Amino acid sequence: MEFTAAQIASFINGKIIGDETATISGVSPIESGEKGHLSFVAQERFADHIETSACSVLIVSEKLLTKDSYPTTVIAVEDAYLSFQVLMNLYNEMKGRKSGIEEGAVFHETAKVGENVYVGAFTCVSEKVKIGDDSQIYPQVFIGKNVKIGKNCIIYSGVRIYDYCVIGDHCIVHSNTVIGSDGFGFQPTKDGYQKIPQLGNVVLEDDVEIGANCTIDRGTIGSTVIGKGTKIDNLIQIAHNVKIGRNNVIAAQAGIAGSTVIGDWNQIGGQVGIVGHITIGNQVKIQAQSGVNSSAKDNEILYGSPAINASEYRRNYVHFRNFSQIVKRINDLENNSKDKTNG
Repeated sequence: MEFTAAQIASFINGKIIGDETATISGVSPIESGEKGHLSFVAQERFADHIETSACSVLIVSEKLLTKDSYPTTVIAVEDAYLSFQVLMNLYNEMKGRKSGIEEGAVFHETAKVGENVYVGAFTCVSEKVKIGDDSQIYPQVFIGKNVKIGKNCIIYSGVRIYDYCVIGDHCIVHSNTVIGSDGFGFQPTKDGYQKIPQLGNVVLEDDVEIGANCTIDRGTIGSTVIGKGTKIDNLIQIAHNVKIGRNNVIAAQAGIAGSTVIGDWNQIGGQVGIVGHITIGNQVKIQAQSGVNSSAKDNEILYGSPAINASEYRRNYVHFRNFSQIVKRINDLENNSKDKTNG
């Protein structure tokens, strides 16, 4: 698809500086722009590219513009980053959606499918499954019995959804994620470890997005819950009976142990580990690679392993980096003290 600068400006309420008939048919990063492509400049550190980019059209934040003309066509907006997101969402909608049941998909006779649903080849839909209107189920997905999938969801190839799990409206689950696998529950006995049956399920509330290769365990009894609007990156493990609130973001390779409760609007960095049976409040920020072994109050910022207040951690780390010098100074003081005593 091709668009003119004038058409793009109309979508984002932008002001054109240059040729409004300039056309684009693709997008590029600003560092490697190409003729016929669109890019954006939203930060001062990239402002030099306004003069040098090969892109045919640039969306630029007004605060970065200092001239009346530029080598390429510029669309001036208040916030170039947000405007570019608007365009990407529009483009995504214009690509169209698949619908219908592809050959090779397997349905149990009791499964119920809404309107305008797409189900890809070799997907298995088990008994009493319910799939809401406008949802997209890509090839090679397994959906266990009594699973409920809401409206306008996207379930990508290779996802496995175990029995009785519930997925709300407008959710996205990326490839090879497993929802509802058994929690890690074993009872030690004199003969080894006895498996504890995992009888619960997983509930994803509305507008949740789960990245690729994640594992969300079903509750032992009751539900593991991911709250509305929460976004989970790739390669994340969430254990049985964890309760995660609304609008959290969790970066890749984090792990959350069983029965931990996490509030709303938290930011959890990559490779964070959180022990079980604790409570994380609201609007907590946990820096990457931190190990959290105790509960956290609202608005805390944690860092380190075991995690402590981030400001305290940084102050202490300054001393740690100078630790060898501190030890040397102590040794020198002790030696000087001995010399004076012996003298």
